[in-house]
Amino acid sequence: MKNLLLGTISGLALTLAAGAAQAQDDPCGSGETIVKFSHVVAAQGHPKGEAAQLLADRVNEEMDGKLCMQVFPNSTLYDDDKVMESLLLGDVQLAAPSLSKFEAYTSKLRLYDLPFLFPTLADANHYLASDNAKDLLSVLQDEGYEGLGYISSGLKQFSANKPLVMPEDAAGLKFRVQTSDVAVAMIEALKASAQKLAFKEVYGALQQGVVDGQENSWCNTYTQKFFEVQDGITETNHQLLAYALITSQDFLDSLDDDVREQFLTIVNETLADANNKVAQQEDECRTQIANAGSEIRKLTPEQREAWVTVMKPVWDQFRNDIGADVIDAAVVMNGTADTQSTDAAAATGASGSASTTAN
Repeated sequence: MKNLLLGTISGLALTLAAGAAQAQDDPCGSGETIVKFSHVVAAQGHPKGEAAQLLADRVNEEMDGKLCMQVFPNSTLYDDDKVMESLLLGDVQLAAPSLSKFEAYTSKLRLYDLPFLFPTLADANHYLASDNAKDLLSVLQDEGYEGLGYISSGLKQFSANKPLVMPEDAAGLKFRVQTSDVAVAMIEALKASAQKLAFKEVYGALQQGVVDGQENSWCNTYTQKFFEVQDGITETNHQLLAYALITSQDFLDSLDDDVREQFLTIVNETLADANNKVAQQEDECRTQIANAGSEIRKLTPEQREAWVTVMKPVWDQFRNDIGADVIDAAVVMNGTADTQSTDAAAATGASGSASTTAN
């Protein structure tokens, strides 16, 4: 009986100690509104993961006593499919799904999946900061969401379990794609097969041969170690990878006017800062992949033009869905980015500066 009592007391002490430690580690005070930010990528070494943490750091420092942000990376809370419902239920307050996840709500955001839409990352980021791009997010309001802006994550490259140099090298292969009909059409244009898989399933699918290849940014490929189970990566810079930072209208409406205004100001400033760093982050991830011994295949202008020629007809398939005016408004901005603010981006391999204009 004595041993049982001592064991009970000891267990209770451990529980209380653990609870105290947890409370000590919890940065949120009892009077603060909790803001949970759920995303699916690594917390460090990835543009979206670092943007999320940068936002949390600013909110927690500058809005101490009002809001307290907690970040849940690597699908530890929800994946991008479940997080949409969770936002409306109030289980989370912020998410940043890939733009391809919004096909169920609007066809206009298919714009960002068009192959070779942006010649360089600088062009892509310039458009994402434009009023035209922000207006595209307004269509989400009918569903109860509020689009706060975009998180850029670089341009995509192809990898497979065999060398890819010319587009015909992809024929007959199975590629993992996001839940995007545009991406499926793009893969089919290569006479290959597309398989939609959740991000967290990609490494296992590549390792087990469920799919032969994938297309992703340098930092997704590096942080998720996709390069370990691929023959190499071909530097195609064929498609933008970006995310929409979204919340629910209910959450925004629940905030006092001054709190909401301060929060949105921090969001806008943080996204601008984060997107300006993407080119450097992508170049660092590319270097890490090369240092790990993975072969990176750089295309000649003629080889890349062959990929453009095969994929560009996909535009016509989705022109009516997206809107010719939406596409034209994006194309006309290419080459108009402020050179002073984008020189660093254009200098890196991640920017796609050597790409052939597809427009």
